[in-house]
Amino acid sequence: MADCLILLYLEWCWLPRLLGVGMAWRNKEARMVGNLAELQKLVLRHCAHSTVTTAIPELTLYRAEVVSEPIPFVFEPRVYVIVQGKKQVMLRDRVFDYDDSHYLVTAVDLPVAGCITQATPERPYLALCLALDPALIAELLLVVNDQQVDPNQACIMGMGLSPLNSAITEPLLRLMKLLDQPEDIPILKPLIVRELLYRLLQGDQGCALRQIATAGSNLSHINRAIHWIAQHYAEPFDIGRAARVAGMGLSTFHRHFRAATNMSPLQYRTQLRLQEARRRMVSENVDAAEAAFAVGYESPSQFSREYRRMFGRPPATDALCVRADQLLERNGARALYAHQVHCA
Repeated sequence: MADCLILLYLEWCWLPRLLGVGMAWRNKEARMVGNLAELQKLVLRHCAHSTVTTAIPELTLYRAEVVSEPIPFVFEPRVYVIVQGKKQVMLRDRVFDYDDSHYLVTAVDLPVAGCITQATPERPYLALCLALDPALIAELLLVVNDQQVDPNQACIMGMGLSPLNSAITEPLLRLMKLLDQPEDIPILKPLIVRELLYRLLQGDQGCALRQIATAGSNLSHINRAIHWIAQHYAEPFDIGRAARVAGMGLSTFHRHFRAATNMSPLQYRTQLRLQEARRRMVSENVDAAEAAFAVGYESPSQFSREYRRMFGRPPATDALCVRADQLLERNGARALYAHQVHCA
């Protein structure tokens, strides 16, 4: 009898609370679904091309109707949100698969390869990204009196995935709605961006954002070296100079650089060189030898070898294929893996 009374008491005390927790969770899920549906409509309406820079300079929209092969590019500090479709991003041997259930944050410039893995003309890939300003994050940290970053804290990966939630989608939705009310952008955009940054700081990627916005952190030191490498990639590589720019000893610099970028400083420099060489061959129509020398290679054979290892094709063939793909896209063609048509 006593046991029954205890069970009844516990049920009376805890059942309403458990039901309340379940109801709150369902409400959050419903808000998320509703927010994503609205974001899909807004991105679809405002993004008629593959990439659109909006009236809000920090906000860029993306659209694709076919899946793609891996394309190398540099991810800058941004928060990326997919509202429909799927994408895969590769940072050397680290693979990030994400869709509309996760958001991706990059805290430093990272050379990656990315491909869209789910998209059709009926349900195109739709995404948006917002540029992250470390100075604005630092200002926000002062206002909210956030926890201080330990200068000796280990450097963390400059890219990470986290589950998407309504705390992130709601300010993004308000930001997208401003595109229909451009007169409100100067007043409301700064407020919404600050709210979004505050929510990001509260999430799983908050640690990386705190480090990049704190002048004395290891990640901010590595970020200085990353910017130096980007400015001097075509010159003979001086690892000691890069370490001095970061204010670190050689072994410490190597360790923290690899932790932040998942590659060595030399590998990082090589990726920048090859991506720039590819851009020159495709956009400026220069030959492989000229592109190689322009980005700092002294040996055409070494350039060709490293280029093929990264892009999967010899330089001249690859440039021809990329230009063919771009021409098909401009002409509105809908071929899947268009390079296979021209470069098989």
